[in-house]
Amino acid sequence: MNLSTTLCLIVSLGVIDGYIVTTVTDPLEHSECPMWDNLTNRLYFVDIHKGGIYYFSPDNKKTNHINLVGTVAPVLPTTSSTKKFIVGLNRTVSAVEWDGESNTYDLEVLTTVARDYPMSRTNDGKADLNGRLYIGTMGYEDTRGSLNYNQGALYEITAANLEDPDVLLSPVNVSNGMAWNKANDKLYYIDTPTRQIREFNYDADTGAISFSRVAFDLEANGVTGNPDGMTIDTDDNLWIALYSGGAVIKVNSVTGEWLESVDIPAERVTSVAFGGDKLDILFVTSSRYGLTEDEIKQQPLAGSVFAVFGLEARGFPASRVKY
Repeated sequence: MNLSTTLCLIVSLGVIDGYIVTTVTDPLEHSECPMWDNLTNRLYFVDIHKGGIYYFSPDNKKTNHINLVGTVAPVLPTTSSTKKFIVGLNRTVSAVEWDGESNTYDLEVLTTVARDYPMSRTNDGKADLNGRLYIGTMGYEDTRGSLNYNQGALYEITAANLEDPDVLLSPVNVSNGMAWNKANDKLYYIDTPTRQIREFNYDADTGAISFSRVAFDLEANGVTGNPDGMTIDTDDNLWIALYSGGAVIKVNSVTGEWLESVDIPAERVTSVAFGGDKLDILFVTSSRYGLTEDEIKQQPLAGSVFAVFGLEARGFPASRVKY
């Protein structure tokens, strides 16, 4: 399904509080890690457990994908080519070259993380403005949601430390969403089971971080669901995907005020990214992984990628990994 045809679904998905939610894809098992590449005007995302790397192009209404062997998250753009990507694959950080047209690709393993926890895997990740890779891991989780706690970490990876990537935070449970503020001196970070968004002081010159404060606590604010992926807009508001919450919430990163909720027709909302020509469309991924047949009947769009229009917010271009 492409973006032009999804506009016909406005009536069925609804115009809610001034914004419009549409679908961009048919349901996948576990869509995650959306990334808008402003150089190609494509939305990239993954289907984690199927090893799928996908893109959707609004310009020509085209979707294509490849399948790697294993779990894949995230997919990130690079400085060297629009056909080269950095991905987390199982416990490796790898480079993938894919022309977007064929079903073949070239893969180069760059490094392995979480060497003490062979059942863990990479999860979310992003690049900073200097091209450093920040990527996290999580412990093994089965389809029922049973998790091996305290077996994850957050890494900073560059060409200089591939043999021994720097560990910024350890242990963590499920390393997840992250976002830098407009001033580029704060990093916001999610370890999902804590149900908190934590603010870290960030040194752009060295890449080092140090804990500052809890910017937002879902439990204290009565928010349903668990924080998953996250992005930030040009007004320094955080947009947080709520897994098991069926929504995305907008939070002022400075004051911690919960400003808005965007309802999504899928309970397990996984991540968010701004995209489109003006970076004013919020793309939202979701999951049906582990749902029963009855639950899928109740939420048939679970696993889809959605686009939300009319939020009156804009994001930043995705930073590219220096590679």
